[in-house]
Amino acid sequence: MVTLEDVRSLAATLPRSYEALVYGRVKFRVGQVVYLAFSHDQSLLEFAFPKEMREALVESDPEKFLLPRPSDMRFNWVGVRLDKLDEEEMRDFVIDAWCMVVPKRVAREYLELSAVSYQLSGVLDWAPQG
Repeated sequence: MVTLEDVRSLAATLPRSYEALVYGRVKFRVGQVVYLAFSHDQSLLEFAFPKEMREALVESDPEKFLLPRPSDMRFNWVGVRLDKLDEEEMRDFVIDAWCMVVPKRVAREYLELSAVSYQLSGVLDWAPQG
C-alpha cells in the first residue's frame, strides 16, 4: 500500500513541486496549480489526469479509481484508493500528473536526466507549452 510519505518522497524530487496544507488536506503544487491532493484521512489520492482518458481509467478498475466529485468534473482530475495502489503505479501517476503542470522543457529535462524509464510521447502532449 502506498502512503503519503511515499508520494511526498517522490514529489520532493520533482522540479518546481512543493507541498501545501490547504484546509487540512495535503496537496502538491507547481506554482498555484495543484497536481496531487490527498483526502483528509489520506486514504485517497486525487491527481491531474487527462479528462478525455479518465472514464476509461475508472472503468478499467472501479474498485481502485474514481471520478472526481461533480464540481471538479471540468478539471483534468481523477482519484485512486491508496490501499489498491502499488508503488510503481503511484510513481507513474505522480510523474504523469506533474508533467501536465510544468512546462514541457522542465518535464523533458527531468525525464532525460533521471533514471526513470519513461516514454516521452503521450505524457508531454498534455504538458503546457513553455
